[in-house]
Amino acid sequence: MTSWESFARRAIDISVAGLALVILAVPMLVIALIIRVTSKGPALFHQLRVGYGGQTFTMYKFRTMRPGVDDRLLRELIAAELRGEDTSVGGSYKLDSDPRVTTIGAFLRKTSLDELPQLINVLLGDMALVGPRPCLEWEARMFPAEFRPRFTVRPGITGLWQVSGRSTVSTLEMLHMDLTYVRSRHLLGDLSILARTIPSMLHTSGTR
Repeated sequence: MTSWESFARRAIDISVAGLALVILAVPMLVIALIIRVTSKGPALFHQLRVGYGGQTFTMYKFRTMRPGVDDRLLRELIAAELRGEDTSVGGSYKLDSDPRVTTIGAFLRKTSLDELPQLINVLLGDMALVGPRPCLEWEARMFPAEFRPRFTVRPGITGLWQVSGRSTVSTLEMLHMDLTYVRSRHLLGDLSILARTIPSMLHTSGTR
């Protein structure tokens, strides 16, 4: 990628993320208040994720789960998918009726509104608007070595996986999409993914 394209990409990230935070400030405040009123715990959730160069950073999201729950079921699901097992239920590869998720959390996840605080991560430079999904540390350790190139770019709020089926795509398929994205990455492609993101958010078939 040329230097001008890197500059243009970062300029777009900062401009869009900054403008979006201003426009969405009130809706985000409303979401935060609803989370606080409907379940115990903070509205904002932060967690270490693996980003550019394999370095960890603190990622922000709206809290969608009950506090104090473990991720054993999720770890088992990811491990099974990486072994090539078909774990889909009703066309979705997410946990079926995840007991950890709150009622409002389920809605936020289905509409991807829980991702809005990641705009802060974009401004901080930890993430980009478009890129691979920022994975957990234990996920990164489980991923086969062939998928390490996914860490040569910043993770994104949206990406090829999100506009190609979201939860109807398995973890292994997502990783292959990440490689496809990294190897063919260009600015116009990112703009195309951004343009397809909102329609994909509105299309909730196969999500839960």
